[in-house]
Amino acid sequence: MADTLPMTVRGKALLDAELKKLMLEDRPDVIRAIEEARAHGDISENAEYDAAKERQGMIEGRIAEIQGKIAGAEIVNPADIKSDRIVFGAHVAIVDEETEEEATYQIVGVDEADVKKGTISILSPLARALIGKKVGDIVTVQSPKGDKDYEVISFQYK
Repeated sequence: MADTLPMTVRGKALLDAELKKLMLEDRPDVIRAIEEARAHGDISENAEYDAAKERQGMIEGRIAEIQGKIAGAEIVNPADIKSDRIVFGAHVAIVDEETEEEATYQIVGVDEADVKKGTISILSPLARALIGKKVGDIVTVQSPKGDKDYEVISFQYK
């Protein structure tokens, strides 16, 4: 990775939990499945063996991916942030200038983003537009349906 990407403490904890499960549960399970499939004899035409080896490859790939993400992450605790502008980790309340709909999002790391849970990726168009703004600022976000304007109502770090 060329640059580090920010990640919240919560996001790191979620990746740590997934990594622990992969290494302590999924990896040993797939090794047992491979051993069991080998015990059935000829592995050249053994679908169970092929499936277990494929699963092992996916598990090992995900382990390496998570380890790389953690190694290249800058862990940020949003509660420690003191800023008069919107930065990574902020919980931001916005209102759509056209529809008057309000929404609140937390700006989080790439792996933590889930719009349904109110979190958006630091790399998303909305988050990039919000970074550096203050209460009362209007941000314009390009979307497939055209430009949308939002007003920043409030933001906080928690």
